[in-house]
Amino acid sequence: MKFTLKIATSHFFLTRFSLLRPPIVTTIPLPLFNYPLPTRTRTITTTTTTTTTISTPSFPIYSACAPMSIATQHILQVRDKIELSDIERRIFDRLLATFRHFNLQTQLRVAGGWLLGKDCYDIDIALDNMMGTEFVDKVREYLLSIGEDAQGVCVIESNPDQSKHLETARMHLFDMWIDFVNLRSEEYTENSRIPSKQSFGTPEEDAYRRDLTINSIFYNINTGSVEDFTKRGISDLKSGRIVTPLPPKATFLDDPLRVLRAIRFGARFEFTLDEDLKVAAACGDVKDALAAKISRERIGTEVDLMISGNQPVKAMTHICDLTLFWIVFSLPPEFEPTISDGCERLCIAYLDTAWNLLHLLKQSTFTDEERRLSLFAALFLPLKNTTYQVKKAKVVPVVNYIIHDSLKRKSKDAEMVLDLHRASQKFLSLIPCLASNEGLQSDDVGWMRRLIDDVSVASRVRVLTGFLLRELKDLWRVALLVSILLHPIDINNIEDESLQLHKRRDLFNTVESAIIKLGLNKVWEVKPLISGKDVMNVLQLKGGGPLVKEWLEKSMAWQLANPSGTSEECIDWLRKANSKRVKLE
Repeated sequence: MKFTLKIATSHFFLTRFSLLRPPIVTTIPLPLFNYPLPTRTRTITTTTTTTTTISTPSFPIYSACAPMSIATQHILQVRDKIELSDIERRIFDRLLATFRHFNLQTQLRVAGGWLLGKDCYDIDIALDNMMGTEFVDKVREYLLSIGEDAQGVCVIESNPDQSKHLETARMHLFDMWIDFVNLRSEEYTENSRIPSKQSFGTPEEDAYRRDLTINSIFYNINTGSVEDFTKRGISDLKSGRIVTPLPPKATFLDDPLRVLRAIRFGARFEFTLDEDLKVAAACGDVKDALAAKISRERIGTEVDLMISGNQPVKAMTHICDLTLFWIVFSLPPEFEPTISDGCERLCIAYLDTAWNLLHLLKQSTFTDEERRLSLFAALFLPLKNTTYQVKKAKVVPVVNYIIHDSLKRKSKDAEMVLDLHRASQKFLSLIPCLASNEGLQSDDVGWMRRLIDDVSVASRVRVLTGFLLRELKDLWRVALLVSILLHPIDINNIEDESLQLHKRRDLFNTVESAIIKLGLNKVWEVKPLISGKDVMNVLQLKGGGPLVKEWLEKSMAWQLANPSGTSEECIDWLRKANSKRVKLE
């Protein structure tokens, strides 16, 4: 019999168990990004035919711009045979040949993301009675015996501090990394997620120790069959449910990171979180364990995967609904001003608007990294004016603490998000003039006013925008998007959220076009017409210093105001401007 599953989702859900790519029925014409999808599919069959419809829960509305649901209907056909790609077949043939050559008494089972059809660049294989290093040695010996090379063979030692509890043997075969570990059973101590006891486990024990039932399904290479030892992994996959193999509270207390993994998988596949799972995830014991037992690096990695995924708003909404927001995005002990109640909802509202706006804009406008940074910047916009004190009484935005300390992301990430927040405020002062093509008065801006006092009104917008883009470089569109989130939009009471969002899209496009029309795209690549040495010669200075820096900035302002000017004309302007300054002094 054959199961046919209809799933209502906002992106094309494709797993190793899916095969068909039916026509898409879209209820709201909102373009999606071209997220890379797996090129290989996995399907399972049984003996009867059933059709099930899963309705995706709608987003809660927290923002002025309601989350836009893009409901599409797809069919998941379940069959009894895994369909392998040519490379996968060759890999598995070599492993089985090794098994037969040495008359090994072990079973090879594929687990993890490969079965769910995630974008996988490796395959995880579990061995039921051998260590991974033992089997890899056998594979290498067999490959050499048939004249093939064993590439990239290495052992990744266990490292409990980095949440790596098992030794993993790795090798590169047919352009794919293969990781080998043994099936295991684990016991945990009360105050640590590091297993206190590990031993060879049965496939069933290994399946039940995993985070979710949909991740507990194995593909047995020896028999070519799918194994569901929890007896509900395939069922939960069909019904679109996120469930733990064991009682959720016990599962989460064993490894609290599983809470975030459940949220990530639920958001990504638009599956429903089990009610008991949600109760357990939100309970005080689990929240305390998540804060105390899991390294911030691991939490940051999960958050990064959510933000970079296909449903970041849904993922963050789950985190908020489960009262985990300030556990995940922990704050320093002291900060000011006080964060108001419901701030986390406002964070999600900004994220939601940014996410929908990104969908409305041209797909080629932003790279994946720029989208990621824009979403982080949007998420933390309500906190941009909140600060904390570090050493030597230095005041730093609390957003820096969240990204650098709470999530342990790269320092560069924190710097870029802070730069985007600061630049968005500058863009806000320029948007009215860029959108209307009107001149800019000195009183309209609170930054770099000293550079535009001597610039004609008609050129001031070009000068200030040019300086801002030279500061931001390729990130200027991201900063513009963030500023559009902050810019007030004229609306009336009868306009729906979709129309408001389209107004923001139109404003972005208008400002972007104005900047390009001013000839400022790639303005950061324009070389200054004069150098510090030229300034020193005109001002008759013996060395550099603040005065040289000031005149270099003024000369760049002249250059931006006079895009067709020459070096000679700039030096002539510098002489006259300096003479005027001397007379005034």
